[in-house]
Amino acid sequence: MDDIELARIAGGTVGLHDARRTVRWTVELEPFEIGVYPVTQAQLGELLGETASHPRRPATDVSWLRAIRFCNAASEWEGLDPAYTFDGEDVTWHVDADGYRLPTEAEWEFACRAGSTGPHYGPLAEIAWTSADGVTTPRDIGGKHPNLNGLFDTLGNVWEWCWDLLDPARYDDYRVFRGGGFADDAWSVRASTRRGGAPRMHHEDVGFRVARGGFDATDAAQGWSAQADLERAELDGPTPFGWTPRR
Repeated sequence: MDDIELARIAGGTVGLHDARRTVRWTVELEPFEIGVYPVTQAQLGELLGETASHPRRPATDVSWLRAIRFCNAASEWEGLDPAYTFDGEDVTWHVDADGYRLPTEAEWEFACRAGSTGPHYGPLAEIAWTSADGVTTPRDIGGKHPNLNGLFDTLGNVWEWCWDLLDPARYDDYRVFRGGGFADDAWSVRASTRRGGAPRMHHEDVGFRVARGGFDATDAAQGWSAQADLERAELDGPTPFGWTPRR
């Protein structure tokens, strides 16, 4: 398989927010590694035995579950401890494993921002493929300028799956994707924008990049915890107008 190039991200703090619940919080991160580029068609194809029609483009039409399975396959290929186990379609993250995995939301945003505090880490036209470029498909990786962490395409080109649940009270098992895509206007292509979809969902503008890093913990790491997911799934207040909560 084509090597997965990783960048080492030093620990630090990042501020996150949940617009529906109107809450903001700060996450303390330990050092971790994250892909310099989104996973490409060539990498996905080699590992899963498929033909890549555009080898240097980000792998898209990839569901969250498929991205998880790619992470485990890449770990096994390199002799690393897989980060995930499956019970049907229920996935458990073993946070002490050293294998490939999806970044947490906090890791993704911290790595994307690279110290910047605004919505973008540079002029959008120079760093991201968006609707302003008039393209109709994802572009080859690395075609715009990187951020100060040396990461390419975190904004624009394709959205990227993260580990975290989007909003379990409203959307049940939907998972987060971040960063905006080639068809999105500037408003969506920001470091803080949160969207998501069902674990089986796949779209032409959603891909992923991998992370690595094991932590001395159980069911909690890098801004995520299983307990917090359970708490977020509980409705605490009146149901918003026009909103049908999960069953």
